[in-house]
Formats: sequence, C-alpha cells, structure tokens
Amino acid sequence: MNNNTKLGYLRAYFKLGLLMIGIYCLPSFALDYPTKPIKMIVPFAPGGGNDAIGRVIAKNLTEHLGQPVIVENKAGAGGRLGVESGVKADADGYTVLLISNSYAANPSLFKINFDPIKDITPIGLIAKTPLLLAVRKDLPVNNVSELIQYSKANPGKLSYASSGQGGISHLSTELFLKLAGIEMTHIPYKGTAPAITDIVGGVTDIFFSTSGAALPYLQAKKIKVIAVSTSSRSATEPQIPTVAESGLPGYGVTVWYALIGPKNLPVEIEKKLNAALKVAVLDKKTLELFKATGDVASPSSSEELKTIISDEVNLWRKVVSDAKIKVDLPQ
Repeated sequence: MNNNTKLGYLRAYFKLGLLMIGIYCLPSFALDYPTKPIKMIVPFAPGGGNDAIGRVIAKNLTEHLGQPVIVENKAGAGGRLGVESGVKADADGYTVLLISNSYAANPSLFKINFDPIKDITPIGLIAKTPLLLAVRKDLPVNNVSELIQYSKANPGKLSYASSGQGGISHLSTELFLKLAGIEMTHIPYKGTAPAITDIVGGVTDIFFSTSGAALPYLQAKKIKVIAVSTSSRSATEPQIPTVAESGLPGYGVTVWYALIGPKNLPVEIEKKLNAALKVAVLDKKTLELFKATGDVASPSSSEELKTIISDEVNLWRKVVSDAKIKVDLPQ
C-alpha cells in the first residue's frame, strides 16, 4: 500500500469519524422525535377556515407521526395572541403554529414583539386558494375592465365589503383599487358571512370573498363572480378568468395556509415535520375537505414557504403604506 493510498484511507476514516460524532452529538429528542403529543396552535376561534384546515391536518399528522397532534385554538387580537404564543414556544418540536396571509400582513398593521421572518422556522405550505371577486347581481358590469370603467364614470358611487379592517379581503381590494386608479367606500364587517350576505342583498357592490363563502351564492345566481384573485386560473373553477387577464395586468393575490415552528427548531425535526406534512396534505381526507372549500393542496419545502412569507411581508407593507390603512384595534 503506497503513501497516497494510506492518506486516502485516513481522510475517509476522518470524515466518517466526524459524521459519527455529529450523529451521536444530536440531542436524543431530535433522534427519537416525537415521543409525546404535539400542540398545534390555531390563532383563530373554532369554526372558521383556519380551524377546519388545522383540525384535518392535525388528525392526519397524528397518523403519520405516531403521536397525537392536538389543536389549541388561541384566538384574540386578530390572531396575534396565538401567533406570538406559537413563535415564542420552546423550539423542541412540540408546539407548531398554523398561519395564513394575515401572519404576513400583521407586521404592517400592528406593533409585534418578534421578527416575522427571522424568529420562526418555516415547516411547509398546506394549501392555496383564490379570492373570488364577487359583485351584486344587478351591478351593470360583467368583467374587471367594465368594473373599472363603471367606477371611473361614477366616482364615489361604489362601495366594497371586507371581512374586517386589515384582513386579506380588505388589503386585496386596496391593492386592486391602487392598481386600477379608482376609489370605493370601504364597508368593513365582522367576518366573511355578513359581508357576503350584504353583497347578496345589494347593500354593498363588490367583495373579494373566499371560495367557500361565495360559490353557493354564485351557483344560486344571487351574485356574479367576475374574476379570481390569483395570477393563474383556479384549478377548481377554471371557467372564471383572473383579475390580471380580464382587465388589470400585474394583479395577483393568493390565500394560503402553512405550518411554522419557533426559531432554532432542530433541522432533523423540521425535516421530519415537513415530510409528514406533505403526506398529510395529500391525504384523501384532506383533499376531500379542500374540494369542498375550493382550496388546492400545495405541499412545499421550508425554503419555499420562507420565500412566500418574506415576499408577502413586503407586499402588504407597501399596500398598507400606500393606502394609509389604520386598524382600530387594541395594539
């Protein structure tokens, strides 16, 4: 055996030794995880879209991780109480947090006590869905171009509903108005249900609604839906054009749901949760729920989710600044 061969063997053994040291130095909880129940914080009250998705995902994660995943609804302050509780939990993998677009919007609307990007561990995306641009059935418009033209010809006449100040339907409409160069009166409601009810009743004129809330009224011909908010057509309602293709190029808003953990979650735990989440998202029961609500299963890597959160924090910061949005809620 020559010296070069001996040197090669020594290098190989050295690398193997470093690898084994790394493995044995891992915390036991990272190797054995999970060994006890996992808490999934849903920062909204039971019964809403976040809660429904959280519960079906928790049930499927339970099956795939071998330990109970228990939903804890921690509502309050527009979701901020639950979010802060989840972000500041121990980074041991036994507390995870379900989030949606509001997570990325809240830093522009409120004072928060953490960095929404640096102080978390992204785990993975769960689902995406468009908002539907619903208009009262007797409004004389049938597409986005006609809506913009009608608004310009009738300044100050139109109003738009939202599910609440600072919510995604509010911010999505303000982005729409900014790009279109038009103005409408904002009528905020306490939730999606009363907002869509008043579109049906003709009290307000337009509403960027969730699919689940708008589709029954569309099918009953009590409202018109003239576009979807996403940059591409919806897989569940492909006949409805996008806002961008029907009169407002450059517009695109996607509602999404995802799972994150606290900062410094061990890589091994993050990878195990991500893998289990991907399986849970594509589970038959999950897909059945998504079919009913208009959501689309969208499993992702943790890096992809990090990019989505970062991009949306920047997007909503600009929208809030440009529209000078102020939210009348306790800070």
